Amino acid sequence: MVAMTTQTPSTMRWLDADQQHSWRQLLRGSAQLFDDVNHDLEQQSGLSLSEYEVLVRLSEADGRTLRMSVLAAELVHSRSRVTHTIRRMEQAGLVERRTCADDRRGVNCTLTDAGFARLEEIAPGHVASVRARLVDRLTPAQMRQLGEIMSVFVHGEDEDGATA
Repeated sequence: MVAMTTQTPSTMRWLDADQQHSWRQLLRGSAQLFDDVNHDLEQQSGLSLSEYEVLVRLSEADGRTLRMSVLAAELVHSRSRVTHTIRRMEQAGLVERRTCADDRRGVNCTLTDAGFARLEEIAPGHVASVRARLVDRLTPAQMRQLGEIMSVFVHGEDEDGATA
């Protein structure tokens, strides 16, 4: 967490015009991109981007299973938000929850065969949306740079391992 200091307006390090522009473009661009991709996915499949990401994360996990707390951390969502999302997905037969065998306090979430089949069905359309709305609009160098920049925020370091 970043330490916030109390500063007066005269000692505050304000953003210059370029920094302010970049910050606002990040806010607007990321919101627009996520809204557009989410809209495409909902139109195609009836699933939200959050629900799709649950399917993806579970499909990549050993035994197609993750502990709910791990799933929340990977999705960068609160546990209550993930619980609500999983409840809807469980009612649709896409996932199931079970108490952890080795820790009765924990809950595992498992991708069902129906959930995996649904993921396989909708993944091509989702990838096409991501390509059209992001990948194909940037050069390969810009995509690499975007990955490097985002790694600073996700991991606290660049992709080469240097700490930010």
